[in-house]
Amino acid sequence: MVDILIGTVKGPGEKPQEYFFITPDNDQTRVGEFVYYQVNNQSIIGNITSRRLTRNLPDNFLADPNIAPQDIAQLIGLESICELYEITVATIGYYDEKIGDFINPRIPPKPGQTVYLASNQLLSKVLSPKQVGDAGAAHIGSLLTRELGEVPIVLSVKDVVATHLAILASTGAGKSYTASVLIEELLRPNNRASILIVDPHGEYSTLREIEALPEFQALGYKPQIKIFLPEHVRVRFNTLKMADIRYLLPEMTDKQNYYLNRGFYEVERRFGKQKIYGFRDLYDAILAMKYDDEDGNSKGGSNINTIEAILWKLDFRFGQSKIFSDVEHNLLTDLFRPGQCTVLQLNEIDQQEQQVITGALLRRVNEARVSWVTQKNLNLNQDDQLSFPVFVLLEEAHRFAPANATVVSTNVLKQILSEGRKFGIGIGLITQRPGKLDQDVLSQCQTQFIMRIVNPIDQNTIVSTVENIGRKMLEELPALTKGQVIVTGVGINTPVMCQVRSRVTTHGGQTFDAPSEWLNWHSVSKQQSIQQEQSILIKASGKKREQMDGIDI
Repeated sequence: MVDILIGTVKGPGEKPQEYFFITPDNDQTRVGEFVYYQVNNQSIIGNITSRRLTRNLPDNFLADPNIAPQDIAQLIGLESICELYEITVATIGYYDEKIGDFINPRIPPKPGQTVYLASNQLLSKVLSPKQVGDAGAAHIGSLLTRELGEVPIVLSVKDVVATHLAILASTGAGKSYTASVLIEELLRPNNRASILIVDPHGEYSTLREIEALPEFQALGYKPQIKIFLPEHVRVRFNTLKMADIRYLLPEMTDKQNYYLNRGFYEVERRFGKQKIYGFRDLYDAILAMKYDDEDGNSKGGSNINTIEAILWKLDFRFGQSKIFSDVEHNLLTDLFRPGQCTVLQLNEIDQQEQQVITGALLRRVNEARVSWVTQKNLNLNQDDQLSFPVFVLLEEAHRFAPANATVVSTNVLKQILSEGRKFGIGIGLITQRPGKLDQDVLSQCQTQFIMRIVNPIDQNTIVSTVENIGRKMLEELPALTKGQVIVTGVGINTPVMCQVRSRVTTHGGQTFDAPSEWLNWHSVSKQQSIQQEQSILIKASGKKREQMDGIDI
């Protein structure tokens, strides 16, 4: 596609960075399309944000649906239907290759100046910070306003990971599919990323197909997918903080919290940070206070009921737990490695425990990376050292940082989102309800994939937290179909509307076809019923023959 002369500038728009142009073209001036005008041999690119019909045929031409308006127009001497459109364009600027970004010269176009539709070649060069196959590139799809594949949309992985990512979409819009496309890109030989997916629904196990696909392999490199099923998840008790333990215990009174705190800090004082302690050590420390007052003096059993209530709650939560262990936990060196994607499946685990597991793990990751980068504390176990950056993707992120609620994973997420760039920890948040996600957490994600969102609360949340996307483009959200996404933020040169490419691996999050399942159940049940009836008839006929054989004729 070459540059096409498409219209003429009418004048400045309502905002300083807007202008109008007039065109008779109804096919190529869609919202989200890119056009340009020339200033000093520079192509000043802009994005179409809205359009309206300014002149059309009289209503009388359209009154009879049985007569084509073209026929009426020809009868009165009109050669064609003279429809004109007023197009609003938001100026982006010209692309400066030296700085790798757009520069707005702040020279508005003059009335009568010609406007061109940008070519595929120009857009492929300037919209994406990377090209397909570059080191640090992630090819996620193509420009929505062009034919599939004509203008690839390629993100800068460095910027996506360093400044965090949010994938926001309603149910069924394709957020998990889009996330999987990104993961495929991160595991290609030109990236070889270290990824951990916290998966509350078990949707990402099909990524294992990557291991056998030749396009993901290179000389000396073969990606690895590790699946940790719920029964494989372990959290060592001494990696929990006081807030984690308290959060897991039901309906604690102030007095119970007081003795729990005393017991916890006594265990920490006794064992220090380098020694491993377990649930029973905390249990015994609290048990020892059974006959003490608040100052530690013996009072002959005045605290029996309070202490016994704490001990019962501790034993209920931790005594028979298969997740919280005195000695075992999932080693960071097992969970993270360049060229490895680890899927932590939490689909059979209580939501409160999911939050504690995720919070404790993120805390360990943060400590390991801070320790490595600052070189201030290398006393960590060798199995918990991380000498490379990591990327953690959280499905159902509103579970781990809900709005207007306090859970134990929120604070560590906020810390990593605000400081992780310095220490090589990237976070990706996926949610179908951005309105239910903590807005401080969401606002820290500097690259966003925004898909179809219908709920007004969620739309308003995006407007208030996503800084570099126009309100006009956000108005397109309800109209996006499955697999269509607005990409904005530091991972891309300018906001674009993108069609997500097809996955290489099988999608694991499809919606169940309930009618087919029901019909299949009846079909299988009918076959089983027929087989049972045949089996009964065969057995009955066999018994009859045996009886006949025993009769002398």
